[in-house]
Order: sequence, then structure tokens, then C-alpha cells
Amino acid sequence: MKLLRYGAVGQERPGVLDEHGDIRDLSQHIADVGGAALLPDGLARLRQLDIAALPRVEGRPRLGACVGGIGKFICIGLNYADHAAETGAQIPAEPVVFSKWTSAVVGPNDDVEIPRGSQKTDWEVELGVVIGQGGRYIAEQDALNHVAGYCVINDVSEREFQIERGGTWDKGKGCDTFGPTGPWLVTADEVPDPQNLRLWLEVDGRRYQDGSTRTMIFSVAHIISYLSRFMSLQPGDVISTGTPPGVGMGQRPQPVYLRAGQTMRLGIDGLGEQQQTTVQA
Repeated sequence: MKLLRYGAVGQERPGVLDEHGDIRDLSQHIADVGGAALLPDGLARLRQLDIAALPRVEGRPRLGACVGGIGKFICIGLNYADHAAETGAQIPAEPVVFSKWTSAVVGPNDDVEIPRGSQKTDWEVELGVVIGQGGRYIAEQDALNHVAGYCVINDVSEREFQIERGGTWDKGKGCDTFGPTGPWLVTADEVPDPQNLRLWLEVDGRRYQDGSTRTMIFSVAHIISYLSRFMSLQPGDVISTGTPPGVGMGQRPQPVYLRAGQTMRLGIDGLGEQQQTTVQA
């Protein structure tokens, strides 16, 4: 299934994409795409529905983030060896963990704001993992059974705030609009191997990132198991798993950063595409 949320900001309704690419409304069956609806039993009930019999949504409504009520937005840094190399960083011995504030979450095609005073706003296409069955101390061999589904995330980052202003990375990662998520949550049964997905990103039509999850340093299963040693994972938590090479700060002979009025387009095979316009905050 491809689960989604549609409608005006703050008024999103749950939906599902049918085989013709039309949105079908799920409001009579779940309150939102998130929380308990993403537990294995909840997803099993949705799979039993006759999608073609659900109310069809007319037109092309705005898509919200594909997960509602996100409790934790956890991110992994430097998780592709070639990306670590382009930033001049060493290959990490353990996953690098940071957070995005949930106020950063926006729809997949909403505008991305360049923060006031920013000179180094950057892009990062990433595979998002959404937790279904929560847990602690999850064994790596069982970790993928805890996944509700996968989605596209643009881990927008302000590099000066992140790297040059002291403290942790978080203040350069969690600015408002820095977490476009979606367009839909593709349930795990439709993604047989999360370590074999192509992901890419363009700015103004120029392809900057073109990689594969095959080159992750730490696999999705390892990341879930690792994180569960330090926190309980809960239904609807989102994990952004790192980016392949081609980010703005890694461009040579000099870095390239976003400015207002540009268009980012990005996607992951089988998980859909996003497109954002940058605007000045």
C-alpha cells in the first residue's frame, strides 16, 4: 500500500493511492496515518479493504507529510562512505545520531524556507524508515519486522548553523520546513530489499545526487537495532538514514548552496518523488 495524507496544512486527512494513481479517502477507517494505525494489526486491517470501493478524492489536493503525529524524527549522519569522503570526514565506527525537530516536517512539495541569515542551506535525499511495531533492544535479525514502511525525505541542512556555530548538529538540521516527507508511505511488504534502492536529487534540473542504498555503511536493520539500545522506538517514529554523495557542501572546486527561487526535485525508486521551491524566510 501507498498511504498518504492530503489536504490543507493542519487539516490533512488519511488516504491511500489506488492502482490508477488516484487518492482514496481512509477517514472512515483511521483517524490519521500514524501511531497505532501503523502497528502490524492496523496495517493488516487496511490491506483487507476494497480500495476501489473507498471514496475517490477529486482533483490534485496538496499532499502533507505521509506520517502524522511524528513522535521522534531521528537522523543518521555520514552513512555513505563516499559522502563521508566528500565532506572530509572519517568513516564513523558507529552510527552518527542527531535529531530533526518535528516542527521541521512539511509535505513533499511544500516550499522550503532559506533561514534568515543563512548562506549555506544544502540538500540531502534520504531513505526514510517509519516504525510500525515499537520496541527496545531489538535484535538486528528481527529489526525489519518493526518497519511499517519507507518514504522519501529531504534532509535539508544549514551547514554554517550545523558545523561552524558550536554545539551539536541539530540547530542546522531542524529549521522550519527542513523535513519534507513523502509523498507516500510505502508499506514494507512492497519494499523487499531496502538496501537496493536508487535515490537521486536535482536542483534546477541539474542532477547532483545519484546513489544507491547499497553503499550505506550501516544497514537499515543495523540502524534500528542500534537506536533501540538508547531509546524505545514507537509506532510512527521516523528514521532518516543518511545521504549519498553530491550534496552542495561537497561540490568542487567550491561548494554550491541553495538560494531563494530554486527548485529541488528528488526521489527514490518505488517510493515516489518530491519537488520543492526555495523561498526566503
